[in-house]
Amino acid sequence: MASPHTPAAVPASALASVESGASIPPAPYVPASALGARVDQVFRPDGPLAASVGHYRLRPQQREMALRIADAVADNRVFVAEAGTGTGKTFAYLVPALLSGGKVIVSTGTKTLQDQLFTKDIPLVRGVLNAPVKVALLKGRANYVCHYHLQRSLLEGRFLTRDDSTYIQRIARFAAITGTGDKAECPDVPEAAPVWGMATSTRENCLGQECPNHKDCFVLAARRQAQEADVVVVNHHLFFADVMLKDEGAAELLPACNTVIFDEAHQLPETASLFFGESVSTSQAIDLARDTRAEALTDARDCLDLPPACVALEKSAKDLRLAVPIDPARYSLAQLQRFADFESALDGFEAAIDHLAAILETQAGRSEGLKNCWERSLELAALVNKWRRGVPGETDETAFPEEPAPGAKPDGASGKAAPVEHIRWAEAYTHALQLNATPLSIARIFRRQMGGHPRAWIFTSATLAVQQNFTHYCAEMGLWEVETACWESPFRYDEQAILYSPSGMPDPNNSAYPDAVMNKAWPVLKAARGGAFFLCTSLRAMRRIHELLKARIEDEGLDIPLLIQGEGSKNELLDRFRQLGNAVLVGSQSFWEGVDVRGEALSLVVIDKLPFAPPDDPVLSARIEHMNKAGRNAFVDYQLPRAVINVKQGAGRLIRSETDRGVLMICDPRMVDKPYGRRVWRSLPPMRRTRDEQVVLDFFAEGRY
Repeated sequence: MASPHTPAAVPASALASVESGASIPPAPYVPASALGARVDQVFRPDGPLAASVGHYRLRPQQREMALRIADAVADNRVFVAEAGTGTGKTFAYLVPALLSGGKVIVSTGTKTLQDQLFTKDIPLVRGVLNAPVKVALLKGRANYVCHYHLQRSLLEGRFLTRDDSTYIQRIARFAAITGTGDKAECPDVPEAAPVWGMATSTRENCLGQECPNHKDCFVLAARRQAQEADVVVVNHHLFFADVMLKDEGAAELLPACNTVIFDEAHQLPETASLFFGESVSTSQAIDLARDTRAEALTDARDCLDLPPACVALEKSAKDLRLAVPIDPARYSLAQLQRFADFESALDGFEAAIDHLAAILETQAGRSEGLKNCWERSLELAALVNKWRRGVPGETDETAFPEEPAPGAKPDGASGKAAPVEHIRWAEAYTHALQLNATPLSIARIFRRQMGGHPRAWIFTSATLAVQQNFTHYCAEMGLWEVETACWESPFRYDEQAILYSPSGMPDPNNSAYPDAVMNKAWPVLKAARGGAFFLCTSLRAMRRIHELLKARIEDEGLDIPLLIQGEGSKNELLDRFRQLGNAVLVGSQSFWEGVDVRGEALSLVVIDKLPFAPPDDPVLSARIEHMNKAGRNAFVDYQLPRAVINVKQGAGRLIRSETDRGVLMICDPRMVDKPYGRRVWRSLPPMRRTRDEQVVLDFFAEGRY
């Protein structure tokens, strides 16, 4: 049954942009499947949701979205859905998922959302439906206590800080009483505490069936529960790591799965790129040296060559990191090759791994731990070698020779193989260097993963389309012919919010641009009396705006608390922001999405620039070059849509409920002065638009706050 928004089975590239205007309201969607009819009963005004959930309010958008998902699940179709903030998309996909009768994998953007689904949303919906479904939560192995590594760390007693020594004892007490081993359930130890690395396992250092604690393993217990469950909740990183590495258990779930639902699906292109490529880090080498030293102390004390080989590997890893500039940054292969010491440091790193591997081979028969370290050294050497010599063009026999032209179907019957090109680059962190080989496009690879067993694939988020056009997203994910639909938020944006684009702003590349942002935002911030987010597109701008804000607040003696990204964890900062009620938080990329602050605590969101990715990013620049060589306009087809989706994410922080009110201030003059700026503001919610500062000041003066 076709949607009134987007016809069924229409190529995403053929979608036309939709202009707002008067139109006849569409007829209510009629479900085309038995599952859809059952779901329809749930969302009726006299249905179980209305009867059981006190705050529930019928939303036509939510009902139609649920019915469209139900029909897609029933027919094993691919469905891409954008639902504006407040639509209630979580219930819209959970109701058909729990009523479908098949095995469902729900993948979320973060572990925080995972926990919320598992502990709050799913139990609520399951209770409303009285559905006898088994639900399991599956996370990556680094989230579960490992008995073997915990015991080894306790015996060694080598801790860098007093906190580590205290925390490891608390983890040991937790491990003795927990039923899951999930570190999120251990409130006495911060989730970000470094000591967790000594009490959990990795894919590399897990001993598998040879582990003496194999029967008590929390990771295996979580996998068993997931195998037996009807609904399994994972996150995107875990999903793709498992599909590619066959490591964490989700890859075993997929063959038996009837439906895969991706929430926060806008994150998938970036996440998939991480796992569909190859990477190797100096941190892996340092961890290998540490683990080898610990195993040798227990089972190879008489092997005098091992300790110095471990020291040599650690030194070579540090030398490789120091071969590039100290400040964290991303570098293309060409840039790396211009650094005088890089090639020789990489030679030394590779030689140190080979040397340790040769020694470990002679000791591998003495214990499972040493055997594991030897296998890890071989894998590490292979990864470095592969990166140095270039990842061969991976051949996908089911791939399409080229991405189809707009409006055309891919020729899956051509029988031609297509290589997957990779971009070699590196990312320098404070204490590590990671060498990456990233696929130029994930479309073919992801489409291959979707093949095989018939199942439904549901992609949903508040930000997938550009002016209700899904071409960009579907092309990135290889979804060349799918059903799509877009529902606007039920919030009254014309009454609740103003989009303010200040006049007189300089060019965003001007060195004084952050100061101009501050000058324009300051009277608005004072009128709002705090309660603001400043979302910056770079760390440099973030620090400068924070500096200017601090000076202004102190000079005028205002009682406005000031927070900045990095002062604590994201969750800690958000908790403080909510509790203070009138604070200003200055942040960068971390706070553009996944943040929910309701009420008067947040009434102003300031965005300094349109969030175009830096063109010198090695992956982006390679993709731009590839698209331009193919005769496409990389800016229009790739960079602009990505920026629009990111702006929509930032804008979504402002209005989170029917009673929220506020101002979205986008300072970048290109939104008004450049022809492409129209695509940006037309993709935003229908707020009142103004360039007049007084209109904004009057809005705050109306006594609504």
